[in-house]
Amino acid sequence: MSEPEEIVETRGDDRVDLLATDTNGDGKPDVWVADTDGDGKADLFQFDTDGDGLVDITMADLDQDGTPDTIVDGDGGHPPTV
Repeated sequence: MSEPEEIVETRGDDRVDLLATDTNGDGKPDVWVADTDGDGKADLFQFDTDGDGLVDITMADLDQDGTPDTIVDGDGGHPPTV
């Protein structure tokens, strides 16, 4: 049995995907940027680093100063909706 995935604290309980983009040209999103508190500013950043279409790294910027406050492996309990 695998360990439970670490849950990332976000600024709010909602998720509005602001951006989902394909940076490596394989036709699948590999970067997701989301707003979780409804202020229109990004505070959740997720990356697929191995091209399998799944989130490998999640970063949360709780104070929205441009520096991640939390970084975890996996989707951090917040899978992308796009």
